Amino acid sequence: MIVSTNGGNPNALKLIVAAKLAQETVSVRILKPSDAALGRLPTLTTPSGVSLFSVSSALRFLLPVPKESEVLNDRWLEWEISQLQPTILSHASTRTSKTPQKSDLWSLLKDLNNALKEKEYLIEKCSNLSPADISIWVSLWSTILVTDIANNIAKDLPNLDSWLANIQKQSVIQQSIKESIEMFNLERGAKAIASIEAASWFPVNTTSNSQVHESVPSDISPTKEKEVEIVSQEELRNVAKSWTTDQYPEVKESSYPILPKKGERNVLITSALPYVNNVPHLGNIIGCVLSADIFARYCRQRNYNTLYISGTDEYGTATEAKALQEKTTPQAICDKFFDIHNDVYRWFGIGFDYFGRTTTPEQTEIVQAFFLKIKSQGYIFTETVEQLHCESCDRFLADRFVEGICPGCKYEDARGDQCDGCGHLVNAVELINPRCKMCNNRPVVKNSVQFFLDLPKLEQELKKYSATVEKGWSNVARVVSKAWLRDGLKPRCITRDLKWGIPVPVEGFENKVFYVWFDAPFGYISITKRYTKEYKKWWQPPQDTKIDLCQFMAKDNVPFHVIMFPACLLAADQNYTLMKYIMATEYLNYEDKKFSKSRGIGVFGTDARDTGIPADVWRFYLAFIRPETQDSTFNWVDLATKNNSELLNNLGNFVNRALVFSEKFFDSNVPPIEPEEADWTLLALAQRELSSYVNAMEQAKFRDGLRHILAISKHGNQYMQFQQPWVKIKGNDDDKKRAGTVVAICCNLACLLSALLAPFMPSTTKQLRSQLGLSNKTYGYIPETITNMLPTWHKIGKPSPLFTKIEDQKVEMLRKKYAGQQENNGQAAAKSSDEIVASLEAAITKQGNLVRELKAKHDKSVWQPQVEILLDLKKKLIDLKSNTNAPEKKSPPKNKKAEPKHVPEQNGEQNAPTDVAALESAIAKQGNLVRELKAKEDGSVWKPQVEILVKLKQRLADLTGTAPVVVDKKSKKKK
Repeated sequence: MIVSTNGGNPNALKLIVAAKLAQETVSVRILKPSDAALGRLPTLTTPSGVSLFSVSSALRFLLPVPKESEVLNDRWLEWEISQLQPTILSHASTRTSKTPQKSDLWSLLKDLNNALKEKEYLIEKCSNLSPADISIWVSLWSTILVTDIANNIAKDLPNLDSWLANIQKQSVIQQSIKESIEMFNLERGAKAIASIEAASWFPVNTTSNSQVHESVPSDISPTKEKEVEIVSQEELRNVAKSWTTDQYPEVKESSYPILPKKGERNVLITSALPYVNNVPHLGNIIGCVLSADIFARYCRQRNYNTLYISGTDEYGTATEAKALQEKTTPQAICDKFFDIHNDVYRWFGIGFDYFGRTTTPEQTEIVQAFFLKIKSQGYIFTETVEQLHCESCDRFLADRFVEGICPGCKYEDARGDQCDGCGHLVNAVELINPRCKMCNNRPVVKNSVQFFLDLPKLEQELKKYSATVEKGWSNVARVVSKAWLRDGLKPRCITRDLKWGIPVPVEGFENKVFYVWFDAPFGYISITKRYTKEYKKWWQPPQDTKIDLCQFMAKDNVPFHVIMFPACLLAADQNYTLMKYIMATEYLNYEDKKFSKSRGIGVFGTDARDTGIPADVWRFYLAFIRPETQDSTFNWVDLATKNNSELLNNLGNFVNRALVFSEKFFDSNVPPIEPEEADWTLLALAQRELSSYVNAMEQAKFRDGLRHILAISKHGNQYMQFQQPWVKIKGNDDDKKRAGTVVAICCNLACLLSALLAPFMPSTTKQLRSQLGLSNKTYGYIPETITNMLPTWHKIGKPSPLFTKIEDQKVEMLRKKYAGQQENNGQAAAKSSDEIVASLEAAITKQGNLVRELKAKHDKSVWQPQVEILLDLKKKLIDLKSNTNAPEKKSPPKNKKAEPKHVPEQNGEQNAPTDVAALESAIAKQGNLVRELKAKEDGSVWKPQVEILVKLKQRLADLTGTAPVVVDKKSKKKK
């Protein structure tokens, strides 16, 4: 391997250290920055000829970290390259008069010190260095540790001081320093900073238009950065050819109504119909409607014939329950929340071609017609089931409307389908002392005849169908589909004894409606019919017209779209359009918690506007953290970091510099282009990113798509900084022509970026297109090859910054605002024992009411955390009463059995086993249940059962005086 570096550059030391730790041999080649690709040093060239221009990428290549540490390592690498290094250089260049303790640099050092104190840093002991350790340590050691700040660190930041000293003691560090001094005259202090600045540039001032063209970010966003290969001669020839010969197309205007066309790519896009009885949160928004909107915008800009429809899902027991709670009608609830959803999506810039709802005559007509057709084909049968009937309300009770005592754990508020106390599934008729949730009277068991969809009859057709299309599904959709088909399908009940729903059109079933899971997916068809009377051209197209149906959803909706809905379409046997692409996501969490409207945790659709952060920034960040392959987390600090580094310092900085230069030196015109090899090199690197962008977007991999956009602007920043048009414009005629070429190419890249960014940030793109002098063309065509988009002497508009900085104070304010209600431990401590008991009892009553209310209108992901709070409150009450009314209990000695009577209740569990044999039996039974559920259900079902298993094992450990077995959730191996 070869490390190419300019003399004295301490960033090369990082690569030397990493290579030694990886036991790799490297040779050092000293270059001038002007002789390096894009003037960027150091670089690492591998034996295969691949050159890595990013120090962060080279460090990760040389020294991979364990998978479980990747996110944390990359986070600190990004912090070092986007915050620490620029601040060090800015601190040196401005010679700030601030005292060290008041400077921006000191603030960053305090952050690092606190992270080390709270063990939030990757390496707790310095026996194994990570890429982030090496990068941060070298940056500090080579610059500020030779200044007076070192004394302040030793005095005021003990954790950081100890960390720095421990790393410096290591032999690999000492040996690498010695060799670096010999090989490339490694420098420290002012000379080190000068050598870094000579070959790698950072933004010093991005707020002033007069200086914006003299600053550039370097190496923003190292996370998962693509390795950059040396540009080949073939790539240079290809990009030169396409630049001059390819025509840049325009986006076609769509006429109303949008209908499929023979011989064109016709794309029908749907997002899972959001349920109407709540306000969507950020996870709901990115999981379906925003993801679908990004894809729809991309398709339109590729000139695919595209229709995007969605709407609200309005039938079902949750709507009835919400109406009862608010003392109104289900239709009034639907009308209210339909408007809320519509307003939220409009603010987020979701560009539906039509946003409808399921409470329409078209929905009733289509659902009933489908049912009768499927029934006539022999895929529907009746079966008698036992249900609870409330004589007082004169109605059969759906699961949400009945509660009682769990037959297993005796939890008093078990629901008709599941017990929140033990997590077991419950049959409503098995509840002890059941009660109607509406009138509190005891219901009776009655027989009821229901219709079932005969899924086993359709199993082979479903397997054949999924095998032909599943390669176009996201991973979670494939996993769910295979699990259902592997275990064998079972008949599924499709009717209910309810009032709010679509009536069953069969004599004798007039008082029944269709179950919402059967009804809702047909909403895609009925909403399309509301949009155009020619809806069958999309849903029952002629044989010579192909439709690509792309559906977006979160993983909890997958079974209905990969099993139930296609089963109905196949059973009808009328050439209905089947799903080709299913783009399902995992879950988005909020700062490592669940979103909870009742607890004030997380940002909901109606809150986002109140933050003052533009909708496009929300769109960008949600796409950047989209949970495509695993659950991800919304984080306020990360949102601000991505805005300030990726949007403001990288992308915004590049396009603004290019346009300001055109305005300032070329009278707002695009000057003539006389390209050289360095220009073709830049365009070839941008072409790679463009090709990767198109490939990622075709697969709805939006995170990758964004990273390729940001890589193009980063290449542009490096190119401009290396070419220095602000110097050449002051030179002779040849220099001025050269400056014009550089500016024209950068303006063209800005135009390309305006097209690529539009699916993610449509409003920002309109601003940029206006600044480019393209306001008459709202969005640009997304090409596959780079061409000269802006002709010579094209007139640009007035440049202005596209993004603004999100300040730390605002981040902290918003983080606190949406963190939820916190307990006030100080007030509790001041109360007497009797007051605390009374307070806890009142809190338990209130929390119990809240749990019952949430269960009536939300799914498990919402009410499960509230159940855990309830159980914690009950345990606190038990512990408090025990400590108040009985002598203090001592823990049993190790290796001795504790008496059963001394075992405390765990999390409020009632009637749990209290002897060893019973506990061992319960653990075995619970273990079997967990294994069974994990084989066929998702985490939302089996994870609560794992928690119960862990508690049982802990109870056994308390009883026997032995340590429980700890299971590493990542490795799943016993420790």
